[in-house]
Amino acid sequence: MTKPAHAPYKVVEIPKVFDEEIEAELNRWTAEGYRFESIHFVTQPGNRRPTMAFLFFSRATGEEGE
Repeated sequence: MTKPAHAPYKVVEIPKVFDEEIEAELNRWTAEGYRFESIHFVTQPGNRRPTMAFLFFSRATGEEGE
């Protein structure tokens, strides 16, 4: 029986939610071979401005650069 493949994940916390910070992290981790999956923003009640963000990346099994 073949072992199912799974994708290792990378989660990056961005404490300063500005476009330059998000762009820098996206460029950094995609250059390392990770594929961008999603972004999740954390907001406070009554405030539309996010207080932090989390970027989620994945990489196919066997693509680890370590």
